[in-house]
Amino acid sequence: MSAAQHSVPCAPSIRSVYRGQRAAFLTQHGKERIVAPVLGGFVGCLVERAAGYDTDLLGTFTRDIPRAGTQIEAARKKARIGMELSGLPLGLASEGSFGLDPVAGMFPWNVEFLVFLDELLGLEVVGVAQGMANSAQILSSSWEEAERFARTARFPEHYLIVRPDNDSDPRIRKGIADWPAFRDAYDKAAGQSSGGRVFVEVDLRAYANPTRLVNIRLAAVDLGKRLASPCPVCHVPGFWIVETLPGLPCQACGTPTREVCAEVHGCLKCGHRVTRDRDGRAQADPARCDYCNP
Repeated sequence: MSAAQHSVPCAPSIRSVYRGQRAAFLTQHGKERIVAPVLGGFVGCLVERAAGYDTDLLGTFTRDIPRAGTQIEAARKKARIGMELSGLPLGLASEGSFGLDPVAGMFPWNVEFLVFLDELLGLEVVGVAQGMANSAQILSSSWEEAERFARTARFPEHYLIVRPDNDSDPRIRKGIADWPAFRDAYDKAAGQSSGGRVFVEVDLRAYANPTRLVNIRLAAVDLGKRLASPCPVCHVPGFWIVETLPGLPCQACGTPTREVCAEVHGCLKCGHRVTRDRDGRAQADPARCDYCNP
């Protein structure tokens, strides 16, 4: 991703319908400190943390409380709760997921959704980002093994979680942020373990995982760009890509390929659509051509 794609405008457009508007953000893991400056820069809204609800009740990364529904459904529910608690018509919520990368299926991967709800316009806009994750874990049989793992996992910059025996033991200690606390938690877990083994994993909560915070910020940038893009007909925010069209011609033979040549931008409210050529390459690499490289 280029520096331009990472950047945030110095000032929002004076035409933004969200300039000066308050948006409730239900979070207890410090995400508002990352998201608020980004959305403020794009559309001028004032992101305010909504308190009074334990978001861990909707699911935890430590598997002691399973998430009900899909990732987007969980984010949507959080946003609704924040709006109810604050009495604001604008709501915001984030939800992350962790797994393996979608290409090779070998590397730890993080997908972040950031949902923005506008009750007055009946609008839902979603920012998305994904990238490498730090979600390492180990079942260790000695302190030395656990110590090596912690250094590899970039502790204490990334917090740790410790529990005896396995990844589902309810005797859990979260938010470990320094070496003395880690040693103490490890020794206690080892003493509780039936076989002396201790399960150690990286804490995936936002404030405890700087790698995840990068993806949350990128999701906020994606959301900010969408909210700053009004429909040319009805002027409702969120005029964005709804479809991509293949057919970029091969550089060698000119045959249409499966590479994207154009993007269809659409309105979430009135349905207006515009097809635009994708910026960048005018021709596809012959390696991507089914005729030149069957």
